[in-house]
Amino acid sequence: MPVYKTITVNKDTSIAIWKVEETEEFLSKGVRLSEKCQTRFNGMKSEMHRRAFLSIRHLLALYGYVDHDLYYDEVGKPHLKDGNFISITHSHNFTAIIISKREEVGIDIEKQREKILRIAHKFTPFEEYKSLANVEAVIRKLTIVWGAKESLYKIYGQQGISFLHHIIVADFLFADEKTTAEILYKGDHTNYDVNFMEFEHFTCVYAIKIAGK
Repeated sequence: MPVYKTITVNKDTSIAIWKVEETEEFLSKGVRLSEKCQTRFNGMKSEMHRRAFLSIRHLLALYGYVDHDLYYDEVGKPHLKDGNFISITHSHNFTAIIISKREEVGIDIEKQREKILRIAHKFTPFEEYKSLANVEAVIRKLTIVWGAKESLYKIYGQQGISFLHHIIVADFLFADEKTTAEILYKGDHTNYDVNFMEFEHFTCVYAIKIAGK
């Protein structure tokens, strides 16, 4: 079982990351999907997507959940039937979940790629990053910012939010491994703690909504 990393964020919140290296046949063992998830699984053309999908069910099992404990709302946000908060992510051969008993949470994994330079203007004021030492540093920082905004978007769960105009990530240093962020949307103002880590040219970012803010 290649659980790549587990993180205890606090007494109520935990993260598990999986590096998908097994075959689809192996990952299918012991997994029973709900009718809706089975239909979704059957429609996946990519073997990598199917393997990632199954690996997430193994991550759920680490916390005592099965596929039937998970459901999605009308905008595609995942929920657990016991009321605990969950967020799910996958990128290439990495998958992860974050589960919390108290706080709303979001998680995102992204591969660090040059492609992000071409789309940066769509989600952040690019001028802020021109002082960085080199292109690699710019790619790393942009990937963290994108992951932070994606994590907040997953928590907020409403369509119509602009990554560029409504989600603001405070500046940070790589060594900090954390920052803060906020969503300003239609008169609503919410605040979040954000943490990030880098491994094998991937970036994992997770956010926790600050209660009462």
